[in-house]
Amino acid sequence: MKKILQHLFEHKTLSREQAKEVLTNISKAIYNEYEITAFVTVYLMRSITIDELQGFRDALLELCTKVDLNGFKTMDIVGTGGDGKNTFNISTLSCFIVAGTEQKVAKHGNYGMTSTSGASNVMEQLGYKLKNNIDALKKEVDEANICFMHAPLFHPAMKTVGPLRKSLGIRTFFNMLGPMINPADPDFQLVGVYNLEMARIYNYLLQQTGKPFTIIHSLDGYDEISLTDDTKVITNAGEKVFTPEQIGKRMVQPQDIFGGNTPEEAAKMFLKIIKGEGTFAQNAVVIANSAMALQCTGEYNSYDEAYGAAVESLESGKAYKCLQKLVSLQ
Repeated sequence: MKKILQHLFEHKTLSREQAKEVLTNISKAIYNEYEITAFVTVYLMRSITIDELQGFRDALLELCTKVDLNGFKTMDIVGTGGDGKNTFNISTLSCFIVAGTEQKVAKHGNYGMTSTSGASNVMEQLGYKLKNNIDALKKEVDEANICFMHAPLFHPAMKTVGPLRKSLGIRTFFNMLGPMINPADPDFQLVGVYNLEMARIYNYLLQQTGKPFTIIHSLDGYDEISLTDDTKVITNAGEKVFTPEQIGKRMVQPQDIFGGNTPEEAAKMFLKIIKGEGTFAQNAVVIANSAMALQCTGEYNSYDEAYGAAVESLESGKAYKCLQKLVSLQ
């Protein structure tokens, strides 16, 4: 690690192979926590290159526990996190709304590293048991239309650096990697990113997969459709900017989508919204993200049609039924 750090401190970058080797060694606990902290800190002070990100991803995917979901065509809705906005669990709620339309969902998530409550925190609060039992995950997708994969149970490196990330409490390159290393390799992805540079990098990497994807970034800095400002939307076909009124029928204020101060508060809010008892602003934001995800599947003729399906899933109680079914399988 000393050589690598010296190389980086001289303002040089890593090749894809070097990056892969470092993250492989982190996964195998070859370095001590001070070396890893120094390594992670480099990327807090400068941008990551595409080669470095690809190398890190290569290592994590090679070492991870793969999840084969019996040929189901699945979707993941995930943000990089690290936007510092502490919103409620918008992407996780959107996953259940999408599952309520019969679209299978393979959600990949983690504990909140830079926010009060990450996807894993809220799922545990709701009664879900974090697991890496593939048969159990298959059963969940089959019967509840959704399963949840807690990243550290599938990725050794995530487990190794978890305490470090938590103690730093700020965005690291692991935030950037999260959406690219789903162990189930979903067929469709809606990815929220915290800035336009990340949007550009993700666009390059996701184009190479050949799979349908949608990248979203609210221009005021959210890693999701926040409806607090215009949203940049990038798909396989190109990019556009949409106003809150175009994709959410309304504009909302930042305080309307605050996520609470504890995981317990976040879970209470989650339950309220999924039961159809959320505020107009909360519902509007969740439905807009769900609709954008549904449109990515190619099953809908227009965004408005996908939006209608998302509304129906929430208002009919189908999204909530998916949650109840999932929890009953634990």
